[in-house]
Amino acid sequence: MAENPLPSASPTPLARAERFVWLTARVLEQRRFAYHFQRGGADQVEAALTAYLNEDGGYGHALEPDLRGPVSQPLHTAHALRVLDSVGRCGGPRVERICRYLTAVSTHDGALPAIHPSQRDYPSAPFVPVVDSPPSALLSTGPVVGLLHRNQVWHAWLFRATEFCWSAVESLEKSHPYEVQAAVAFLDGAPDRPRAEAAADRLGRLVREQGLAVLDPDRPEDWPVAEGYAPGEHHFPHDYARVPDSLAARWFTEEETARSLDRLAADQEEDGGWPIRWRAWAPGSALEWRPIVTVEALRTLRAHGRPVG
Repeated sequence: MAENPLPSASPTPLARAERFVWLTARVLEQRRFAYHFQRGGADQVEAALTAYLNEDGGYGHALEPDLRGPVSQPLHTAHALRVLDSVGRCGGPRVERICRYLTAVSTHDGALPAIHPSQRDYPSAPFVPVVDSPPSALLSTGPVVGLLHRNQVWHAWLFRATEFCWSAVESLEKSHPYEVQAAVAFLDGAPDRPRAEAAADRLGRLVREQGLAVLDPDRPEDWPVAEGYAPGEHHFPHDYARVPDSLAARWFTEEETARSLDRLAADQEEDGGWPIRWRAWAPGSALEWRPIVTVEALRTLRAHGRPVG
């Protein structure tokens, strides 16, 4: 009788995540996973992203899963820009069309609203309310402006939007984690590096003073959850410093960053995916978000030199 074979080695985090992606992800996240971890092509990612593109140059169709419906929205379009940036395609005619869309939906001061009123006829998360005359928001404007500057995109829309971001970031006092993340995304790409470093230094002190980052993952209850956030919707150093050269990386000690990354690695669930920490308001949005979060968790771990498989 043949001997029983030796048990196979435990699957790596990457292998477990791959199975999760194939079981649950949209085509776009499947293509992104293949690009980042399996030598897939950028053309395939861009082709999948094109399915969300509208004739006005913006993106819709629930690309950002908390906003349902077909209409273009700034948050969808920011998501599209991040995908294009991640595969080295943030330039050329495609970005020129995006900038025309951004110009068309800007507020009176040239920046972006969080939600354009066209969303009113379609479902959206209760924590992203739709109003008739929305104000400019750092949350939607900062990441777009920072990314365009980092890719050396020049367009007339950027001038007033950049000034809005500087004013918003440099006047922040009482803030919350998602707004800080948007500020970091702007500062990491802003062309005036001395000014960006000074603003980031002030922002880092604010983050620590207001307890906006959990510095001991074993005791998250010692840090407050921002008003309006879901129970347990904490943020950690890696949520601000997704890559080691981010200005936000200077806010935390090596030990604090290491503990944060340990926590991120440990958050991988039994099914191979990472959880979402914010309020899951609809089955479809929760299902679509988890593969996005999973791809970003793996990218963050790898960027900081952590083995994923």
